[in-house]
Amino acid sequence: VTKFKMPANFRSLLDKQASSEALAESDFPVQSFKPKVQLPFEQIPGQNPRKVEVERRRRLYLTFDIAELLASKGIDSNQLMPRHYDPDSMPPIEETKDSVFPIYLPLKVFDNDEFDCRTPEEWISLGLEPGSSDRKPVPGKALLPTDDVLGHEDPKSQELIYKWIDVGVLDYDKETDLYLVHKTDKKGLVRDEEGKPILNGGISPEG
Repeated sequence: VTKFKMPANFRSLLDKQASSEALAESDFPVQSFKPKVQLPFEQIPGQNPRKVEVERRRRLYLTFDIAELLASKGIDSNQLMPRHYDPDSMPPIEETKDSVFPIYLPLKVFDNDEFDCRTPEEWISLGLEPGSSDRKPVPGKALLPTDDVLGHEDPKSQELIYKWIDVGVLDYDKETDLYLVHKTDKKGLVRDEEGKPILNGGISPEG
C-alpha cells in the first residue's frame, strides 16, 4: 500500500476542469422543459420509474420540430396566417382548377383543448420556481412575422413572411384566450430593451 500523493498543480487542474463545464445561461426554469406523464410517483414492479419516463419523453419531444412536422404533411406555415385579399395576385381559375377565392379557415374552427395535457394556467405556472416569488417565462414556439415593425403595423400584409420562432410565454388572458409571448434573442434569452430578464409577465411597478 502506498500513500496517495496529491499533484502539485492540483488546484489548476481542478479549475481547468470546472471551467470546461460551464453551464449555458437560461431565462427558463428547469421544470418548464419537463413533460407531463400519467404515472404514479411510487414505482410499480415492471414499469419504468417516473423519472426515467419523464427524461425519455423530454428527449423525444426535443427532437420534434413543428415546422418540419407540418412540412412533411405538405403544409406551408407561411400560408397559415390570413392575408388581405389581393385580386391582382390571384391566378386564373383555369390554372387553379378551383375557387378563385383564397382558401382560409380561422384556427379557432379547429381549436380544441379537450385533450390538452395542461390548462393554460398550469402552463404559465411552470415559470414559478420553488422559493422564488418571481415568475419566469415558459419556453414555446410561435408563428410570428420575421419583420417586427410591419408585423405590428399590418399583420395581414402580403409582404410579411411568417415563421415558427422560439419565444418565452409571459402571460395568458382568459377573456381573449390568448397568450402573451416575447421572442428570444440570439442566445435564447428573454430580455427587455435594457437587457434585463422579463419576469411576472412583463408587469413592472410602472405598468
